[in-house]
Amino acid sequence: MTKSASAVHGSFTIARELPHAAGRVYAAWSTPEAKAAWFSGPSGQWTPLEREMDFRVGGRERARGRWTRSGVVTDFQAHYLDIVPLQRIVYAYNMHVDEKKISVSLATIQMEALGANRTRMTVTEQGAFLDGYDDAGSRERGTGALMDALAKSLES
Repeated sequence: MTKSASAVHGSFTIARELPHAAGRVYAAWSTPEAKAAWFSGPSGQWTPLEREMDFRVGGRERARGRWTRSGVVTDFQAHYLDIVPLQRIVYAYNMHVDEKKISVSLATIQMEALGANRTRMTVTEQGAFLDGYDDAGSRERGTGALMDALAKSLES
């Protein structure tokens, strides 16, 4: 008998107003070097094993790394679906823990210039958590921490 497949859905939106021009915020998402500065696990707690980024519609991104304390490997595998420079990025991604796929998500990043040096960035994610994986809000908390890291990276 085969194990039954399940999916539990969830969604969230996180908004941040950043004291930077939309071009700078967009570059943090679209430039491999700039994104690597903030899109990872906390320093000293997560070691990158593989990172690639082909930022274009139809392009792919991967960030795979090992957590120091547990030895668990997380693997983010994304496919870019829609890009409007300086305004919108839409991608779908799979998330794996060790070799097990735990979720499939659609993420939309919207950037709205609020004058020359201010940008409202809104991240909306819709996810399907698979086969009994209980997210318990960790994806939203993790994404919030990444948005904080993005904001901090813009300060340097």
